[in-house]
Amino acid sequence: MKKHLFKISLCAMVLGFAATQLSAQTISFQSQDVECLGVELDGSQTVRAFGKGRNKSDAVEQAKKNAVYAVIFTGIRGGVQGCDMRPLVNEPNARDKYEEYFNIFFLDDGAYKEYVSMEDAKRRSKDKTTNKYVKNYTVTVRVLRAELKARLRADGILP
Repeated sequence: MKKHLFKISLCAMVLGFAATQLSAQTISFQSQDVECLGVELDGSQTVRAFGKGRNKSDAVEQAKKNAVYAVIFTGIRGGVQGCDMRPLVNEPNARDKYEEYFNIFFLDDGAYKEYVSMEDAKRRSKDKTTNKYVKNYTVTVRVLRAELKARLRADGILP
């Protein structure tokens, strides 16, 4: 009887450990969409954006890129009313058509940094989840939509 009890408790411990490991590896982040938090009178938008990377700085930079990318190509669907939901570039397959331009624009030290700032971020406003491979962050950033539109117009992307 003691052998059976020992085997059952051992199996229960192994299964319990495996279940905790599985849930730790499959942590999903709440939302990967960019959502609008507000609009400023200068034409900028305050948004919450998601990013992931191998460390905190990579994840935050990816979130900034995702925010600018959403304003340019996909538009911002979630968040408060009053935000300009339309993408700046309405042309189909514009990302592919102007691939060289946007690859350079979205480099790690690329021009996208001129159009995004962290000035609306509050202390402890970053949400994070981590596992042993990836760090996920959601950050609050301001995207300078009017200046970005002027830049795309000057570079010949927008008419």
